[in-house]
Amino acid sequence: MQKRPLGKSDMNFTTIGLGTWAMGGADWDFGWGPQDDKKSIDTIHKALDMGVNWIDTAPVYGLGHSETVVGRALEGISEKPYIATKLGRVWNEKKELGFDLRPSSIRKEIEDSLRRLQVEIIDLYQIHWPRDKDDVERAWETMAELVHEEKVRYLGICNASVEQLQSISRIYPVTSLQPPYSLVKPDVENELLPYCQENQIGVVPYSPMYKGLLTGKFSHEYMQNLPESDHRHRDPQFQDPQLDQNLKMVDQLTEIASRSGYKVAQLAIAWTLKNPAVTSAIVGARKPDQLNDIVPAGDWELSDEEKAEIDRIKAKHS
Repeated sequence: MQKRPLGKSDMNFTTIGLGTWAMGGADWDFGWGPQDDKKSIDTIHKALDMGVNWIDTAPVYGLGHSETVVGRALEGISEKPYIATKLGRVWNEKKELGFDLRPSSIRKEIEDSLRRLQVEIIDLYQIHWPRDKDDVERAWETMAELVHEEKVRYLGICNASVEQLQSISRIYPVTSLQPPYSLVKPDVENELLPYCQENQIGVVPYSPMYKGLLTGKFSHEYMQNLPESDHRHRDPQFQDPQLDQNLKMVDQLTEIASRSGYKVAQLAIAWTLKNPAVTSAIVGARKPDQLNDIVPAGDWELSDEEKAEIDRIKAKHS
């Protein structure tokens, strides 16, 4: 699989990164329904066998469970992949979610993540959901201290604005940004991606298939059969009339993918990777066979003509 340099770091990420959100299971507010840990571990092993060289996770995914599963999957593996995790989303004993970027909280989170992941250093440590009222600069100072203490190698941020990137860059280099980016949610093209490209900040977008919507396997019936614990029941993109528009767009995109011998899920990922600012796309999987529909996209380079045709369809249904 192709590899691209992540910002100004010495890390070269494969164009596909394995996302582990769903591996956190159902027992929290933003779960994807029940998940079998053995299938999660088998999925991680297969991803590595197929050439994927980095894994993205977060403490909040399953309230610590996703990181624990990743740690178990990598136990005993000599050549470990790069590991990216996050900080800032916390929870209490009642499993109620909150935000905390105080230095004391960050220092507790890093120790918990290192323990769950069973590693001595984290390759990429990212603020998860910075809010305007949070002291992001103070948090970034604390994270820089963790780099000097050799608990973290590089720093990144998720879901940030250009203003936030500019602010923290004055304190310590920003290696990467992790934004949502897909045919369903392309907003970051306007300002964020150009800024990152100009300033050599790597971009590792999540949800290029928009939570499964762009896989070609979704339908109204599929949606109705999702367990109530699946957070997509609360996402407007999965509710009519928007769901109907999205499914019509997928039908048209499927025709383009088929002409090139690919699947529509692979097209959605390849479209994200076509943007020159993008380093790698984070793609979630819950069982090994799903990777067969994902990994080939890492080597599909859309032609300019294909990209233009896809963009016309996107504009029609936006």
